[in-house]
Amino acid sequence: MATPTAIWIWAEQRNGHFMDVSLEVLGAAQELADTVNGTTAAVVIGDQVADLAKELVAYGADIVYAVSHPDLALYQSGAYPRILAELIEDHGPEIVLMGSTSIGMEVAPAVAARLKTGLTAHCCELELKEKEGRPKLIADVPGWGGGIRVQIVCNTSPQMVTVGLGVTDKPQRRSRAEGTIVNVPVTLSESDLACRTVFMEETPPEGIPVEQAETVLVAGAGMKAAGGVEPLKDLAGLMGAAVGGTRPVVDQGWIPQSGLIGASGKSIGPKLLITVGTSGANHYVSGITKAEKVLAINKDPNAAIFNICDMGIVADLTEVLPLLQEELTKQK
Repeated sequence: MATPTAIWIWAEQRNGHFMDVSLEVLGAAQELADTVNGTTAAVVIGDQVADLAKELVAYGADIVYAVSHPDLALYQSGAYPRILAELIEDHGPEIVLMGSTSIGMEVAPAVAARLKTGLTAHCCELELKEKEGRPKLIADVPGWGGGIRVQIVCNTSPQMVTVGLGVTDKPQRRSRAEGTIVNVPVTLSESDLACRTVFMEETPPEGIPVEQAETVLVAGAGMKAAGGVEPLKDLAGLMGAAVGGTRPVVDQGWIPQSGLIGASGKSIGPKLLITVGTSGANHYVSGITKAEKVLAINKDPNAAIFNICDMGIVADLTEVLPLLQEELTKQK
């Protein structure tokens, strides 16, 4: 009898709480495993992780590998990738999924390099198909500056991918779930802690987090014409909305990383999304496909964003935004 396909995830946690994307990635692993009658496993690393391991079982993991050590309470860039790589080498899963968090984007390539395998980053869609008697993961990612979507297949093993927040759904928590917890002993060397994390501080989000808001305004590179994103933030304040941005806007420092929308950031599904000065590149559009209604503002009538929006305004944003702000102020 053939060995069931094993699909693993790294369940990233901070201060005893899982990152939302880690549970979403577990849900993706379960969906993929169901298509090939496979199994799912999660690895959790930290200090005193027994309760976290039980939580992963409750969310549906068949096996949880729990690695606990006082010096692993915070992420350690030497130890975490080594521990993950050795576990993967020892057990040989076919597929490994991780979240595209700031730490995940460091851990995933470090693990892939240790295992001498490929890594597909910032996937926006995953599909598993049998090819030549082996399950092959087909990963959709935006390519060529976001102008197209490409499908990538990894010919080495394990097949590794990272997925951003909101791309997949978090599984349902079950009160009576069955799973196996394996406590993994670990010994740390000097090299594991040569570069040591001693303190971490999360930057609090400005206003409403984009993934929680019912209305989101997204700033694109075109906001440069307005001198920055302040007009959009003013408008968001009147609407009770959150403000996000595309990669150029985040790189400019106008919007924090936590507000990045798209393949390399978050996928969101608000009731209303107003996208301002965005061209409509695939790597951005992949992050807004779940929005119920999309209103686009762009002065270029041929901008690709108008192909996917529900409503569009072809006009200069420096003229439209003040008018919107004036009208909303009157209604207050």
